[in-house]
Amino acid sequence: MSVRGRVLAPSDRLRYSPGSLVLIVCADPATRERFCARVLEDPSALLSMDKVRGLLQGRVGDAEIETKALALIDTAVTKRLAGGQTVVMAMEDLDRGRRERYVRMAAEHRRPRHLILVEAGKESVADEDRAALSELRTALDAGGLGAEGFMTSLRLGGRTVEELKRIVFARPPADD
Repeated sequence: MSVRGRVLAPSDRLRYSPGSLVLIVCADPATRERFCARVLEDPSALLSMDKVRGLLQGRVGDAEIETKALALIDTAVTKRLAGGQTVVMAMEDLDRGRRERYVRMAAEHRRPRHLILVEAGKESVADEDRAALSELRTALDAGGLGAEGFMTSLRLGGRTVEELKRIVFARPPADD
């Protein structure tokens, strides 16, 4: 599924339509977690595998945690999108297939789809993630994430990560 994708410029405040799907991609878990906690106006919109794994710990066998966590996340995303609720996914990997899974869910419910790439320091990116990160970065910079189904994409690195103060999900103000 391909759409016309736009690359957004960094700003101190981002506004997305209510009911949007926003994937936050970062190769460093600590940076991703801090970023999400700091900028999301509505933290209840955030879903992450780490959170779900934590909830399942001790209730489900270790061998089943990944499968159960993925099933719970998929169910929660589907229900929220069907209900017109906003979904923010903190993506723990850079896998295009994983992104596509959630983009398809959102497209099925005709929900807007957005991606934010939060750059981490070179030392905090695992060697096995470098190629996928480079590929994602190149596609984003070239405006190619529309081919993956994203309507907008944004790359934050260096100081721009700290300059973004808030992500809100609200309709634009009405012109009088």
